[in-house]
Amino acid sequence: MGIQAFAIGGFVRDKLLQRECKDIDIVCTGSGIELAHQVAAGIQPHPHVAYFKNFGTAQIKLDDIEIEFVGARKESYRRDSRKPIVEDGTLEDDQQRRDFTINALAIQLNEAEFGQVTDPFNGLEDLKNGIIRTPLDPHITFDDDPLRMLRAVRFASQLNFRIEDKTYKAIEPLASRLKIISQERITDELNKIILSPVPSVGFRLLFNTTLLHQFFPEMVKLHGVSMVENYGHKDNFYHTLKVLDNLSENTDNLWLRWAAILHDIAKPATQRFEEGHGWTFHGHEVVGARWTPKIFARFKLPLDEKMKFVQKMVALHLRPISLTKDNITDSAIRRLLFDAGEDLESLLLLCEADITSKNEQKVERYKANLKLVQQKIKEVEERDHIRNWQPPIDGELIMKTFNIRPSREVGIIKEAIKDAILDGIIPNDYDAAYRLMLEKGKTLNLKSM
Repeated sequence: MGIQAFAIGGFVRDKLLQRECKDIDIVCTGSGIELAHQVAAGIQPHPHVAYFKNFGTAQIKLDDIEIEFVGARKESYRRDSRKPIVEDGTLEDDQQRRDFTINALAIQLNEAEFGQVTDPFNGLEDLKNGIIRTPLDPHITFDDDPLRMLRAVRFASQLNFRIEDKTYKAIEPLASRLKIISQERITDELNKIILSPVPSVGFRLLFNTTLLHQFFPEMVKLHGVSMVENYGHKDNFYHTLKVLDNLSENTDNLWLRWAAILHDIAKPATQRFEEGHGWTFHGHEVVGARWTPKIFARFKLPLDEKMKFVQKMVALHLRPISLTKDNITDSAIRRLLFDAGEDLESLLLLCEADITSKNEQKVERYKANLKLVQQKIKEVEERDHIRNWQPPIDGELIMKTFNIRPSREVGIIKEAIKDAILDGIIPNDYDAAYRLMLEKGKTLNLKSM
């Protein structure tokens, strides 16, 4: 076609870092849409070309690889929007509009200079030294598109790179500009930070630059230590980061990592000082579970089973550890098995991650106690099969037996049967449960049919 084409941006960066990347951006000095159609025509069978005339972009999917084509362009911005005014431009214009030097690298695709790297901003050097730097003045780069500040933190966290001083210092004065960014875009970057190998790297940067203050005030409130009569408590912000890092060593489940972030989120709201005893946070797990749907809704996170899973983890996170402080009864274990259900392993991972202290002996003691609980859980589960268990008597049978409609009495009888089995008062079988149903019905003045 007589035009130049380059692979550019994240694909080049990841290729040079030997990281997997399945999105390839190709920029050309001509029509990206026309180039995409010509490329598709040379592939058997012809892939579908999705194109967007208004943006001058086109996309081809080959198996699990996405190739995006666009003509080289230059951009200018209005203060109230991160949507740029776009004009045709040169490769140099296109590289100048990139967020960071490591994302401005381009590889020539034309046969004569195939594989030649175009690097106008020393991106190769920054890649080698692990540095995040903007190609142009960072104040202009971030002011134009404030999402780039979050992307700087995300790349630092994902790649374990350092944000160059001038670039870093430009973030805090512009942090409030995040208000023009949609919540979906913010959450997308945040989730990538949460999924970093060591997420605390990103969260410390978010906190220190005050970016976190713009969209997650509940987490910011965890920071700090209150002192009364020489009694202090641990800094719950840094404790939360430690729990998140501990957990991340054992799982890349995004929703379990979210549970680590939210497990103590209500501690500031439940903090009380008790004379002679110190600081307490009674009920913070209940309040935190109640807050979870509201936080998920604000972050535009799914309000389905994923949210309910996080809510359950927040509500139950103290239970396994609290069992270690008592004589572990079969009844308490059965209740934990029933309440945690199929999420028990996730809960135990969170609990183990939650054991943090500068006192190594204390940590080892708590971990040993948790292992005792895990052993007891195994024994009770093998014997009683409580996990994911449903009581042998359901509401339908109760209503049919006493010829009643859905009512408070049905719930009372169901709860009584469940409690009796979990507490070991009756065995986990139909006959025993049926007898108890009849007895409980009598006390409620119900007549069986």
